[in-house]
Amino acid sequence: MDPRKLIVLLLVALLVFAFFLFDLDKVLTLDYLKSQRDGIISWKDSNPLLATVVFFIVYVAVTALSLPGAAVMTLAIGAVFGLLWGLVLVSFASTIGATLAFLIARFLLKDTVQDRYGDRLKAINEGMRKDGAFYLFTLRLVPIFPFFVINLLMGLTPIRTWTFYWVSQVGMLAGTVVYVNAGTQLATLDSASGILSPGLIGSFVLLGLFPLLAKKLVTLLKQRKALKDWERPEAFDQNLVVIGGGSAGLVSAYIAAAVKSRVTLIEKHKMGGDCLNTGCVPSKALIRSARILSQSRRAQEWGFDAIDVKYNFSNIMERVQRVVKEVEPHDSVERYTGLGVEVIEGEARITSPYSVEVNGIEIRTPHIIVATGAGPFVPPISGIDQFDYLTSDNLWKMRELPERLLVLGGGPIGCELSQAFARFGSRVTIVEMMPRLMIREDEDVADLVTQQFKEEGINLLVGHKAVEFVKEEGENLLICEHNDTQKKVPFDQVLVAVGRKPNTGGFGLEELNVALNPNGTIETDEYLQTSIPTIYACGDVAGPYQFTHTAGHQAWYAAVNSLFGIFRRFKVDYSVIPFATFTDPEVARVGLNEQEANQEGIEYEVTKFDLSELDRAIAEGETRGMVKVLTPPGKDRVLGATIVGENAGELIGEFTAAMKHGFGLNKILGTIHIYPTLFEANKYAAGAWKRAHKPEKLLSWVEQYHAWRRG
Repeated sequence: MDPRKLIVLLLVALLVFAFFLFDLDKVLTLDYLKSQRDGIISWKDSNPLLATVVFFIVYVAVTALSLPGAAVMTLAIGAVFGLLWGLVLVSFASTIGATLAFLIARFLLKDTVQDRYGDRLKAINEGMRKDGAFYLFTLRLVPIFPFFVINLLMGLTPIRTWTFYWVSQVGMLAGTVVYVNAGTQLATLDSASGILSPGLIGSFVLLGLFPLLAKKLVTLLKQRKALKDWERPEAFDQNLVVIGGGSAGLVSAYIAAAVKSRVTLIEKHKMGGDCLNTGCVPSKALIRSARILSQSRRAQEWGFDAIDVKYNFSNIMERVQRVVKEVEPHDSVERYTGLGVEVIEGEARITSPYSVEVNGIEIRTPHIIVATGAGPFVPPISGIDQFDYLTSDNLWKMRELPERLLVLGGGPIGCELSQAFARFGSRVTIVEMMPRLMIREDEDVADLVTQQFKEEGINLLVGHKAVEFVKEEGENLLICEHNDTQKKVPFDQVLVAVGRKPNTGGFGLEELNVALNPNGTIETDEYLQTSIPTIYACGDVAGPYQFTHTAGHQAWYAAVNSLFGIFRRFKVDYSVIPFATFTDPEVARVGLNEQEANQEGIEYEVTKFDLSELDRAIAEGETRGMVKVLTPPGKDRVLGATIVGENAGELIGEFTAAMKHGFGLNKILGTIHIYPTLFEANKYAAGAWKRAHKPEKLLSWVEQYHAWRRG
């Protein structure tokens, strides 16, 4: 333990011990106070300044140490000093004492509690940072909550000390008036509990509920203001209209139908959205074919002389479309109609906060969910419009392999597709403005992928800014800048993969003045409600993450909050979001990596396990990669994990569960993992952490014990 904490703890323990040793607990009782009332008042009249100081110091000490007797002290001060001066004395003494108790709890316990339960407390911490003063004020107004408990618990939260002080002083004022005034009538009191009659407690409870009711009233007034220009229909055709048939829209509609509401889902193009038609599904099908081809070239690693694979790129792309067709029924109109969703194919337009128009028909609804997704972002590079550039949307129409493929962007999409096309035989050049690939990952993680790309012949131009596209003597060229030097990159086809922009235009949001974030996503609150109270948004169009699984996760909150928000609303939970980049080797992550921890000022330890030491990886011939886990110093709680290697997207699930449900590396180490599997890598990483934290002192005693047993 920190020596300073030990000193404070011992001092607090000593003072508490002294309190009971000298029977001060018997002094701070109502009977004793009544019996000594006249003598105390006489002493105060003879020594007014000394009496004020003594009462003030004792009150602060009792409150700071969370000792019993504060209520009786308040009565005593009322009896001795009267209502006005007693109120001033108690108000400041109680607040200073409460703040000292708050600071003691914060100094002794906050770091320990946050280190151990930080993940589970993340939502509470965020709530306290945002509305801590409001919550504290409400608790202070209701005397059924013991104030000393509030003091100690608040010390474990991120609320600022000054905020705690002034809110406590204001919030406790009403209760202080009641107790000090009761002290002026001390002779008629039979017990301290008699001060608070059921009627008075009820009044305090109502007073405590007032801030909650006021906050609700403010929210309702804001909503009415936002909707004042539109008349609410007397009746509605549907309970909910969902715009967009991608992951977010499908899940929203499914949940709405499951709870027996009438829901309409509108999709203008293809059910399943980008993920099914132009994103996750086709790209993974392409990557699978490319990987088989790559492995065939490594035949000798597995003991073969050669594996001769003949292929036609057009057939590969046709196979990709067959995979899409096979998955398609999962997201089809027929399936969702069978689930109770009314599905309409057409372009939706929001005509008011209560209505959506599609195919000339107006649908009245109390709530709308916007789940229109995102599309490829094409940067405004000079000359790019002169070329038939490819994006993740249109490249699936290709049937001829480009000899020279230029890829703009070294993020997940650019990396995945670059490697796939390189394996099919394209000469691929990646142009990335940032100093390395996969800039959001740690450098050692990106280096493993970079090394693999170089070995596969991919030309990497990192730190290069695309300036202009030109044609010179019939050849397509990209002019780049690197360290103030220009470079010309020839190509046959260019694939733009620099990110995605949300689809927010053309269906009525502008006319309703729905607020957008600076990055173009729809602005939502923690309940996924937009600036128009009847409209919610989820998925890529809302952010902050653009993953299919996150879109589905958000959809539950959007659907439930829109349908049942009048009773209870749920804040969307982003505390544990896993994701993967499906390069070879795969890169999967959940929680923090090193660069994010450093940016946020979070202390951490790193534990690594290299896949070259794993039996199954050796047998598979897939030893490139690692498991990398971040934990608080000396603790086994998982702050984040990154896995690079074969099936990393599957392996990351164990660390995702650990973070979500609060078990650490010791529990992972104590869990049986099948041998030989890649899954064991997680257990070996936990074992590496355990070895680094073995109890050396205890082991030295154990060694001596064994020596003694040997005689």
